[in-house]
Amino acid sequence: MSHVFWILILSLSILKATSLQAGSRTVLRVIGDNNGGGGSDPKDYGVELNATNFDGVLKDTPATYAIVEFFAHWCPACRNYKRHYEKVARLFNGPDAVHPGIVLMTRVDCALKINTNLCHKFSVGHYPTLFWGPPKKFSSGWKPNKEKSEIREIDDGRTAERLLNWINKQLGSSYGLDDENFENNLLLSNISEPGQIARAIYDVEEATATAFDIILEHKMIKSKTRASLIKFLQLLVAHHPSRRCRKGSAEVLMNFDELCPLDMWSSDKVDDVTNNLKEVLHDFQICGKEVPRGYWMFCRGSKNETRGFSCGLWVLMHSLSVRIEDGESQFAFISVCDFIHNFFICEDCRQHFYEMCSRVTSPLKKARDFALWLWSAHNEVNGRLMKEEASLKTGDPNFPKIIWPPRQLCPSCYLSLGPKDKGNNQIDWDRDEVFKFLVSYYRNTLISLYNETGLRASDRTNVTLDDLVASTNAIVVPIGAALAIAIASCVFGALACYWRSRQKNRKYYHKLYYLKNI
Repeated sequence: MSHVFWILILSLSILKATSLQAGSRTVLRVIGDNNGGGGSDPKDYGVELNATNFDGVLKDTPATYAIVEFFAHWCPACRNYKRHYEKVARLFNGPDAVHPGIVLMTRVDCALKINTNLCHKFSVGHYPTLFWGPPKKFSSGWKPNKEKSEIREIDDGRTAERLLNWINKQLGSSYGLDDENFENNLLLSNISEPGQIARAIYDVEEATATAFDIILEHKMIKSKTRASLIKFLQLLVAHHPSRRCRKGSAEVLMNFDELCPLDMWSSDKVDDVTNNLKEVLHDFQICGKEVPRGYWMFCRGSKNETRGFSCGLWVLMHSLSVRIEDGESQFAFISVCDFIHNFFICEDCRQHFYEMCSRVTSPLKKARDFALWLWSAHNEVNGRLMKEEASLKTGDPNFPKIIWPPRQLCPSCYLSLGPKDKGNNQIDWDRDEVFKFLVSYYRNTLISLYNETGLRASDRTNVTLDDLVASTNAIVVPIGAALAIAIASCVFGALACYWRSRQKNRKYYHKLYYLKNI
């Protein structure tokens, strides 16, 4: 009996260690499940890192800054300090953070042998030691008196109050330890600061991954919906604003015929095939291992049931609409309409969107045609929801539906200057100015955060070899596995580059348009 017990304990230990090494997505999810080892203890909000996931988590976090606490689990002072650190981490970490997406607070246990070199890299000489800086700069480590380092040692954070005061000084903020409710002031800043949309790049990734999770969870890939999913994947491969989502979409698309053959629904074992498809496609992780993260940034509502996925999906569609080229407008229009019709799970929303699509009787020829149609459709939806939410009191009080863009963001978009605009049809728009705004807002500004952090190579809308094979996550693998991955990536990159060149030369929406008749 004792042998069985120890085997069970060893298995559980290996399972836990494996899950923590898988990447920051797993680590971040631990926040919500960890109660600090005791039923009455507060949750652990600080993200536990180690040498295997340190660079990967900090590279892929959407937070602007990070704090890393180096400690030792045997150190009494560290144990006493933990409750102070967690009080501050509660404000910034996890899906229920009061102030999300600003500071990622992490911890590294230097008493573990796996972290010895990592702690030496930061010249840790006492416990606890705290460092502050841009997350992606932590990969280079820290040395005393190092010139021009963006990583700084926090010299005044011995209590929760002092640590938060130090953070407030760096951010110019006035956060308090008693902050409880998420006070989202982005409505005013969204109107006055167009740069806020840059934060939505992470929500676009979140919405993409969530959409495919919903498709797989509800087994929505059928013989009659297969072609529309392929077309939407083609659109994502060519024009998704996130490089890692373009790469993930390309991997799914290139394996789609094998994973989801046309004759799979004629099989007597269609349920088994569908379940296997769900498991296999989940492994592709369409926007990388870190996505979905489980929370929203630009699209976060003041209540859990508002904004979020629907907001992220709208931003995704708008970003696609301003990245296509002339000649792709009709294909993009059909792809988006069919995708929403077949895969958006809200029945009323799906029907309303399909009805708007059905009103279009002439093919869209220019890139601006689709962008302006989608903009007009979105405003039509907002106009309808404004009335419904006002009547039923179901809207987000901090984010009421408005006609977009408001004058504060684009005064040149308005030709008429009435006292109050009550609906899209009552506004005299300068559609040329509206299109310019959409391109600036949903293409140039949206990806500016990626450009600044080096996550994106260029502003080009075309898929390139670099776009498709760029690494998305830092993970530790055996040398043999790393070689195999490198070889596979080279093959994939060559195929992807060849595929893209053929698509562009032959106007891929004509080449693949036959799928509509499958």
